[in-house]
Amino acid sequence: MPRPREFDETTALDAAIECFWRRGYEATSLRDLTAAMGLTAPSLYNAFGDKEELFALALERYLDRNTRGRLRRLEETLPPEQAITRFFSEIVEHSVNDRQRKGCFLVNSALEIAPHHAQCRAVIAKQFQGIEGFFARCILAAQAEGTIPLDLDAGDTAKLLLGVLLGVRVLARTNPDRGVLEGVVRPALALLDKPRRSQKRGKQ
Repeated sequence: MPRPREFDETTALDAAIECFWRRGYEATSLRDLTAAMGLTAPSLYNAFGDKEELFALALERYLDRNTRGRLRRLEETLPPEQAITRFFSEIVEHSVNDRQRKGCFLVNSALEIAPHHAQCRAVIAKQFQGIEGFFARCILAAQAEGTIPLDLDAGDTAKLLLGVLLGVRVLARTNPDRGVLEGVVRPALALLDKPRRSQKRGKQ
């Protein structure tokens, strides 16, 4: 009969997230992980597999706690155009308040390890598709409501917004200035605001 594990897997996985996030994948050693997670090497392997498998699990947990939860919350509680604008306002706010300049764990992972590790690359690619899908759904819903112009291609605009998001998160690692980050976001969001701006000009 197998012995019950004498540690909390969720707590250990959260510790692994912080370790990978702070140091990066390549610079994080097994010794770093066992020390942070409070485990022996055999216990780590038995519970989570090798380093790449552990990283994939850590990334999935990060996404569940952060990105996926944010997308679900915004899409379920706000009108579609507001969901997009609030998404970017929250991203800018997080970036400005990131005093350690850790950046986004997802974006950091895409830059560092996605080209070299197939399992992690698949997780990252799927999440980027999920973010793009959120943008596309919001645009289509807002077009149906008449708050975003119908001639705006939802697929192309969703890809543009994903690119803006990635640019903001990378730029913030070196220059987390609110004015700079909002200046990157503003032209993209202006595409969504054409009906209201046109209506205002027509009333003048």
